[in-house]
Amino acid sequence: MNEDIQDYIKKYCVDIQDYFIDLRKLIIQSVPCEIEEKLWAKLPSFYVGEKFIRIIPFKDHINIEAGAILEHKQQLEQFKITPKGMLQIYLNQEMPDNVLITIFNETLIG
Repeated sequence: MNEDIQDYIKKYCVDIQDYFIDLRKLIIQSVPCEIEEKLWAKLPSFYVGEKFIRIIPFKDHINIEAGAILEHKQQLEQFKITPKGMLQIYLNQEMPDNVLITIFNETLIG
């Protein structure tokens, strides 16, 4: 993991850190190519070329910004999707791994 991202995520509680690490693994698993990890506007971001995913931690949930989220809205009915199209996953919710892998792949590879 990028050192800047490591330092950034350490500011959050262990539960958020664990969610973040799980999401990062799913992003890496979702594509067959190398992913560039960096902070963009102080937000953890994952790039393949110009395409990106952002994971935005909060104290009790994580927002995921990925271009393909709205295409899978029906599969994510139990989660909140913000007006800007970000997926919110709260600590008390189970992560939808299979749907996320598809979303991440479609976002980064297209």
